[in-house]
Amino acid sequence: MDIQGILDHLPHRFPFLLIDRITELVPGERIVALKNVSYNEPFFVGHFPRYPVMPGVLIIEAMAQAAGVLSFKTTGDKPKDGFLYLFAGIDNARFKAQVVPGDQLLIEVTSERRMRNIWKYKAVARVAGNVVAEADLMCAQVKTTAKPAV
Repeated sequence: MDIQGILDHLPHRFPFLLIDRITELVPGERIVALKNVSYNEPFFVGHFPRYPVMPGVLIIEAMAQAAGVLSFKTTGDKPKDGFLYLFAGIDNARFKAQVVPGDQLLIEVTSERRMRNIWKYKAVARVAGNVVAEADLMCAQVKTTAKPAV
């Protein structure tokens, strides 16, 4: 799935869209997404000016966005129809290495369980085959009354 497909399945936009491409997707099971980390990312201006490191919370957010695409592709719902996936919990988050400009994050998310509108996922982010972060994520599907700007 290219960026146009991602934009169709996520409500996020610049500067908060944190995945660039989907390389694998099995609805209801797993997704593999890529994030190309560029020195031009807006967060590098302040994190840190002389030692740019991608914030760990944004790595977790990139994992959650991949999980969102997996969920939308599984249900067939889309943000334009008023559906969103919101964080309900983050457990066992671990950061094992820094992510810096020039890195490519490979994000793998597997669906562990779904109970009505609550989803549980296991997520791992790698750079050059090495694990840089991992977490267990929980999201809740909500139907909004506001019309998205997409």
